[in-house]
Amino acid sequence: MRIIVHDTASAMADLLRRPPEERPDALRDLLAPLQSVMSVVGHGDIVELHQRGSGFRIDREDPRYPEALERMREAGVWDEIENRLTAAWERLSDAAPGVRSAETVHVVLVLGNPDEDLLTGLNSGYFGMGGIPGGIHLTMWPTATSLAKIGHAAAHELHHNVRYANVTWNPVKVTVGEQVVAEGLAEAFVRELSGEEAMGPWATTLTGAALDEAYEKVVAGIDVAGMQNLSAYVHGDTTARHMGQEPVGLPDFAGYAVGLRIVDAHLAASGLTAAQSVALPARDILVNAGVPTSA
Repeated sequence: MRIIVHDTASAMADLLRRPPEERPDALRDLLAPLQSVMSVVGHGDIVELHQRGSGFRIDREDPRYPEALERMREAGVWDEIENRLTAAWERLSDAAPGVRSAETVHVVLVLGNPDEDLLTGLNSGYFGMGGIPGGIHLTMWPTATSLAKIGHAAAHELHHNVRYANVTWNPVKVTVGEQVVAEGLAEAFVRELSGEEAMGPWATTLTGAALDEAYEKVVAGIDVAGMQNLSAYVHGDTTARHMGQEPVGLPDFAGYAVGLRIVDAHLAASGLTAAQSVALPARDILVNAGVPTSA
């Protein structure tokens, strides 16, 4: 696998100096390494996806943007991402010899919108998308947490990237079970690489009785299928509403914490690591964890 972390710092700085009418094309060029990857699942124009999501706004001047970029550069964010991804791939390829992967993985980091609560509130200033082999998209607004953990988020996404080069992901047939297992595996992988402190808020903030209750609800829906039904179970009610999906009565990121509990039970039962489990079918992991499933 060849990992290319694109120099989006320079590209974004150049974009922000351009007049507004030139910015959409500049953003399209910046995101171009991911266009072919994203088109696999029909996301359409990548600039529209950026605008609808938590990416920085290109239709206005904002003095916070250049300052944020400079903070990220001074913190060595792009080098940190590359170093974490290199270590992650070494661990995965050693732990799962012969595992399939994309020949090249393009990594694009974009500045987020500091006024988007989904990013700066729920996600502590950072998140990623890496489930399509060949591309990892990272979004961040520099905070103490995001600057410390964006590299670990990249490693989380690389686990997804390798998993879905081996496990079929069908937007119609994908189940809650697959999705929570994938998130649990990716966070357990981060823990294996860098310790518990490296894990994201997604899998660690829900505990105690609230986690027990969420576990029962997610497990009851473990065979629910279809991409349009997943966010409510994985990301919780707030994100489901944000995405125009029907909430099911779950707290934020319940599926991550539940997925980690399931994966930890699988790891204990099987003696495997999250790296060794990267290509295992979700059904095997659920069975090892004692979770009933008909999938």
